[in-house]
Amino acid sequence: MSSVPRWRPMAMDGALAVTVAAILTPTALVAPGTGALELAAVLAGSLALVAWRRAPLVALPLTTVCMLVFSEYADPGPSAAFPVLVSVFGAVRAGHRLLAALAGALYLGVDLAANLATAAPQDAQAITQSTTLLLGWFLAAGVAATVARHRQAYLKQVEERAAEAERTREEVALRRASEERLRIARELHDSLTHSISIIKVQAGVAIHLARKRGEEVPAALLAIQEAGGDAMRELRATLEVLRDAGGEPAASGLDRLGDLVERARSTGLRTTVTISGERHELPREVDRAAYRIVQEALTNVSRHAGGAAAAVRIDYGGGELVVQVDDDGTAGPGTAPTPGVGLRGMRERVTALGGRLRAGPRPEGGFTVRAELPLGEPS
Repeated sequence: MSSVPRWRPMAMDGALAVTVAAILTPTALVAPGTGALELAAVLAGSLALVAWRRAPLVALPLTTVCMLVFSEYADPGPSAAFPVLVSVFGAVRAGHRLLAALAGALYLGVDLAANLATAAPQDAQAITQSTTLLLGWFLAAGVAATVARHRQAYLKQVEERAAEAERTREEVALRRASEERLRIARELHDSLTHSISIIKVQAGVAIHLARKRGEEVPAALLAIQEAGGDAMRELRATLEVLRDAGGEPAASGLDRLGDLVERARSTGLRTTVTISGERHELPREVDRAAYRIVQEALTNVSRHAGGAAAAVRIDYGGGELVVQVDDDGTAGPGTAPTPGVGLRGMRERVTALGGRLRAGPRPEGGFTVRAELPLGEPS
């Protein structure tokens, strides 16, 4: 972006106006027939150049009229055209080409007519040549102003593109940072939450059995249960801080479904698995999401539906993969699911893949999680 101070163009325009006035004033003073009117016209026309950049439509008529008055009575020669040339340049640069052309034509036409009316016949050719030379200067001013206008537009476009590129880079950096944060949050939840939940459930079962048999509960089991609860609370707090927007790393897929189910069964959760359809290679993102959905659903059954049985169904369709986990727990049709990090994570995974997720109580009792994941080209 431009860093030129605002006062600098104003100072330059003021210096230009003073310089032109300093050049033309001596000419006006020594020219025959110059009076107060002509001197005032010179000063007004010269000082009007202060506005040639900021207000070209003000400077253009002022310089044109004032210099015509000066030329009409004092006959200063081509030097009187200097302020008009600068004003024409400023008007064309600002996009007022027609007005600049009219002002230039008016000045040249009136000046030519006045000079021819008072000149001797033998001087007509010289006057015409002088006017033709001035016409060339006016055309050059117009061309230079057009080039300057195009250059200014080009520089402005370059600055806008640079600013847009900078904004884009910042947005990309922020988006990547958000994606990385969500990736970490999901992996922490999907990996640590499941493992800590299993440890806590197993410790709780052992404590329950020991008390049921009338045995003294080992202190180590109590410590494990308490540490598991603390770890879960700390992990949830960390996930809330990290969660924002998401990306995905390479992780487990349905090839590890058997291990996942065995771990669930080892906690006392009765689990069945049904696979239908022709099994085939899945896109990496779909395979990973399906595994995580089953993992989260089984973890929720262990934590919230104690004593329930879970049924896992994987349906390989032609255009989508259906993952469904049902339990026969205590949830009823009127029970609203408690929103949590796990359900939100599942929904984000499914939505990111363009699929659909339904998680809620079943009419016959219990809870169901059903994800429909569209299939693309395998990775």
